[in-house]
Amino acid sequence: MSFVVIIPARYESSRLPGKPLKLIAGVSMIQRVWQQACKSQASRVIIATNDVRIETAASGFGAEVCMTRSDHESGTDRLQEVVGKLRFSDDQLVVNVQGDEPLIPPEVINQVAGNLASNPVAGVATLCEPIFEKSALYNSNVVKVISRADGMAHYFSRAPIPYRRDELPDSPIEAHRHIGIYAYRVRELNSFITWSSAPTERIESLEQLRFLYNQVSIHVDNAVAEVPAGVDTWEDLLAVEKLLCDQAKNK
Repeated sequence: MSFVVIIPARYESSRLPGKPLKLIAGVSMIQRVWQQACKSQASRVIIATNDVRIETAASGFGAEVCMTRSDHESGTDRLQEVVGKLRFSDDQLVVNVQGDEPLIPPEVINQVAGNLASNPVAGVATLCEPIFEKSALYNSNVVKVISRADGMAHYFSRAPIPYRRDELPDSPIEAHRHIGIYAYRVRELNSFITWSSAPTERIESLEQLRFLYNQVSIHVDNAVAEVPAGVDTWEDLLAVEKLLCDQAKNK
């Protein structure tokens, strides 16, 4: 199995401007993401950015960088520009690793790529994990996913799905949080940019629903390792820094 990792990295962030270049225990976030991706079985790890500051920093620590346009509406559009520029074949597997996940386990990168390779009927693969807290179930920032019997996604939503109509106080939670790591076949990325946004995509603000709307199967599996939350705020960044410092002290 051969796959390529692409890490989209935007400098602009409403909650944490310059996020990719913020230091975490002395190392920039984008470098930490890149280092984790390099520990996977990927044949190539590419940082995709539209910002020369990120390009300069990434080139400085030895990463391959692909410059992209600034007008992309989604990360998937940015990925497609990269695979088009680099003339990847339709069958090439590409894993999108978010540029704000400095603790992403290499095992899950390998897992999502392997799942797509093993399921030729799917055009996309992603991961999930069980939800145990009701606060997460009812949090619209936590995306939920329901799978079909064949392991393919039935639907993604910000709403609590499945919804238990006759809920009892101690009812177990039978929902799964979607983890935002994706593997794609390049042909599906090329198709994605030709489609209009789907009605469900616009309502939920979830671009993966465009694939389902256009009858592209998305394989879903429980992650083999815990995937820590990404960094969206200063508080998130400080929490990651503390975790890394604690880990270093315990070695």
